[in-house]
Amino acid sequence: MTVSNHVRILDNNGQPYTYRVKGQRSWSLPPSPVFNRHVFAAAHVVTDPRKMRDPSHDIAIDWEATLEYRRYLMSLGFGVAEAMDTAQRGMGLDWPTSLELIQRSVEQAKDFPGIAVASGAGTDHLSDFSALTLQDVIDAYEQQISAIEAFGGRIILMASRALAAIAKGPDDYIRVYDTVLRQVREPVIIHWLGDMFDPALRGYWGSEHIHNAMEICLSVIQRHQAKIDGIKISLLDKEREIEMRRQLPATVKMYTGDDFNYPELIAGDAQGYSHALLGILDAIAPAAAGALHALAQGDRQQYQQILTPTLPLARHIFARPTQYYKAGIVFLAWLNGHQHHFTLLGGMESARSLTHYSELFRLADEAGLLNDIDVATERMSLLAKLQGI
Repeated sequence: MTVSNHVRILDNNGQPYTYRVKGQRSWSLPPSPVFNRHVFAAAHVVTDPRKMRDPSHDIAIDWEATLEYRRYLMSLGFGVAEAMDTAQRGMGLDWPTSLELIQRSVEQAKDFPGIAVASGAGTDHLSDFSALTLQDVIDAYEQQISAIEAFGGRIILMASRALAAIAKGPDDYIRVYDTVLRQVREPVIIHWLGDMFDPALRGYWGSEHIHNAMEICLSVIQRHQAKIDGIKISLLDKEREIEMRRQLPATVKMYTGDDFNYPELIAGDAQGYSHALLGILDAIAPAAAGALHALAQGDRQQYQQILTPTLPLARHIFARPTQYYKAGIVFLAWLNGHQHHFTLLGGMESARSLTHYSELFRLADEAGLLNDIDVATERMSLLAKLQGI
């Protein structure tokens, strides 16, 4: 198929213009990327629109396409962070479907020696917080952890909306995390998700002041460091991440969750570096694999040359309201031919505008992240025409 490399899209003022697709990629992907960081890509799910009668409630997954995308990420050397925020956990994806997704992904990873699947365990099957107790939250965590461990899965201990709703202060968080961490089989990754991703998590750890919250979280980590592989913080604040990274026990990793500043944080400084557990890696996987391979070979210049151009794209995808970044992740997967449609659970594709998608298309092109410009241009044009352009 050959189509024009010109496409009518919207500028940032909502005005139509003709964009000329460059389709240039200044880097190449090594056949077998090797990393010197622990790296997990938080992966999206592919819906099945044919089975969705009520998009606001139905959970219809295209399992073949969803698992194929995970195999693609694994083939590039990435571990998969499963059933997390990027997969619309708590924003369309429920716990029973999450558990099935986790089981299927763990099976897929068996074909990729050395590739890990770490999966989100939380309390999202709790819906009525009115009479909830701390023991209910503990029991909910333990229920999900046990189910995941039964499949041989590793645990990412997700932040709990239920705990945020009922906790009266830091001591309640400490009680819950102390109890849960004592019982896990293997070291877990703690996930501290900021309220820009989920407003229900405002004041997590019992304080709305980040420094105080960090102190509480660090106290939990210090007491249970043998049960903690690392912590992912998603605060989009590189200074806070570096501050916390420098205070972690030597055995506990910092996994950056900063989709705004990941090149600098992964590269690190004289006092250390961050590993990565990022939603943006779903969207920029080939570039990230090439960059991380270069970093592992000691070529920091090539690492920066590949990864720095992805930053404007990432910052656009994760622009406020940040929780709708999943729409941009799925949009780029559609542009690149990884799925046959552009739909999300709960109809979340409608949460971003055509102006937003137009700029995303342009920035992906600038970063060399359109795999086939014919396919990408045709699909961008179809979306624009559907909205009257």
